[in-house]
Amino acid sequence: MFKPFREKEVMERLAKNNPGPLPESHLQAIYREIMSSSRRLQRPERVVYLGPEGTFSYFAGLEYMGRSAELTPKAGFEEIFRAVADGEAELGVIPLENSLQGTVGQVVDLFMLFPVHIHAELFSRITHFLMGKAASPSEVKEIHSHPQPLDQCSGWLRNNMPGRSLVPESSTAAAAEIAAKLGPTVATVGHIRLADRYGLNILAAHIEDLPDNWTRFLVIGPRPGTEKSRDKTSILFTVPDKPGALAEVLDSFAGRAINLTKLESRPLRGEKWKYVFFADLECDLSHVEYESFLASLRGRCHTLRILGSYPTGPHLDAGGRS
Repeated sequence: MFKPFREKEVMERLAKNNPGPLPESHLQAIYREIMSSSRRLQRPERVVYLGPEGTFSYFAGLEYMGRSAELTPKAGFEEIFRAVADGEAELGVIPLENSLQGTVGQVVDLFMLFPVHIHAELFSRITHFLMGKAASPSEVKEIHSHPQPLDQCSGWLRNNMPGRSLVPESSTAAAAEIAAKLGPTVATVGHIRLADRYGLNILAAHIEDLPDNWTRFLVIGPRPGTEKSRDKTSILFTVPDKPGALAEVLDSFAGRAINLTKLESRPLRGEKWKYVFFADLECDLSHVEYESFLASLRGRCHTLRILGSYPTGPHLDAGGRS
């Protein structure tokens, strides 16, 4: 059974007691596979993610859940939510926000439509590599990738690979497969693990224009998580149509010294000029000590839904940037 806080404790203990020389990230990768195999012995976990195989969502799920999880790609976010809500999958991995590009609005909208719950979060660094069959970048004539990585690396490509044709593809995995088939004159831009998967050489590392690029992923399930130690809660709420309604809700957080780390509004479907608010709180609202506060909060909101209380997630850096 997936226990994110217990696994987080193990990883933190490993980091604290690691004498070297094996890097912390390598040691954690080994133990993540051990825990993944242990979960599989108990019961294989069916996990859905935004496909195809080889996307950053796929690698985030792989790095966090381990190779023993049954990872199944879905064509869109709604298909992920539906698969989890209908019981086709035990868990889903979805990107909620990016440090450079902000919140994925469609994901927030889907929380309004499907009765799923947040079990965990993880932060994955988005770092890009130039890969191909060539021995050096000078052999490359074409660079294939999904439009987003090409855009995120446009400055580096312009300065270091001038005159090369940039060819958009449906996914980074599809682009890597093309580079593997067409030989040394074709390269791709994407996740470092694509090099191993398709037998490509690393021609240049960390070529993204803005290096501090992280995506926050959520792990969702059909029922509330069962973790005993949780320090973060996500909620959706609407407020009454009256002056000062939102201020009253925010005052209730301040009155209990609850840190609000995210607050974002989205249009409420079917309600013109009305909005729903997504918020992250640094607390476990499911704990008994917050019962009276929660009752007060419900009284100030028009509607309130607790999406889940869960442990603060780890930061995963598969690219190994120092």
